[in-house]
Amino acid sequence: MSTVGQIEKKTQSRVVQLFQDQLGYDFLGNWIDRENNRNIEEAYLRPYLEAKGYAPALITKAIAHLTKVATDQSRSLYDINRDVYDLLRYGVKVKAEGGEQTQTVWLIDWANPAANHFAIAEEVAVKAATSDGKTFGKRPDVVIYVNGIALGVLELKRSTVSVSEGIRQNLDNQKPMFIQRFFTTMQMIMAGNDTEGLRYGVIESKEKYWLNWREENPAYRDGIDSRDARYLGDAPGLGPLDTALLRLCAKDRFLEMIHNFLVYDAGA
Repeated sequence: MSTVGQIEKKTQSRVVQLFQDQLGYDFLGNWIDRENNRNIEEAYLRPYLEAKGYAPALITKAIAHLTKVATDQSRSLYDINRDVYDLLRYGVKVKAEGGEQTQTVWLIDWANPAANHFAIAEEVAVKAATSDGKTFGKRPDVVIYVNGIALGVLELKRSTVSVSEGIRQNLDNQKPMFIQRFFTTMQMIMAGNDTEGLRYGVIESKEKYWLNWREENPAYRDGIDSRDARYLGDAPGLGPLDTALLRLCAKDRFLEMIHNFLVYDAGA
């Protein structure tokens, strides 16, 4: 590995450790050699739903419906992502058997963030969509999974490389020739380095619309923020990247952002 690669890997290793030690995420591992990495990992989603008490038939149908929507490549990324978001936010309406009453299977417990399974994986290798040489696989640095559903992705750059490079990498990854299908479930897309900190957007956001996380006088914020001192006030000894991740990716904050602050504007 080159010296440049070692520098970026060091930053990535520190960020992975931060997610585990300070944010309480599980670490699923380095998935560079893992086969069939997906944005819906049933091995984690099914046990979560079982623990919530849903009947096996309901779970199977809910996962099948979510997967069908997320993998419908006849539609645009925007339309698929919007429909996936509706299933995440409002639940999946299914019937265990024909003629039975429709029930709602909640894929995420929005009211109790800690009741969800938050996890990350690094170097998530996603294969090319086709084998004809016209599409190419990619390997996002860090992927955030909530109950086995990939909701966030983070690209990291060394301090001497602009965060803009990470943003453009994310945008390239969303193109059909790369791993567009992996982004159908993504709700938060991030890029960062140790000098500029963190910027974030949503699918297909043009670079100029990506935001820096700003939180002025956070100690005076009401409600959800006041319950967790990890992202209130200054973070002594931490750089801008780590500080922003602690605030934006805290479990309740991460879900709050997705639940309350995402708006679909028909691609305007």
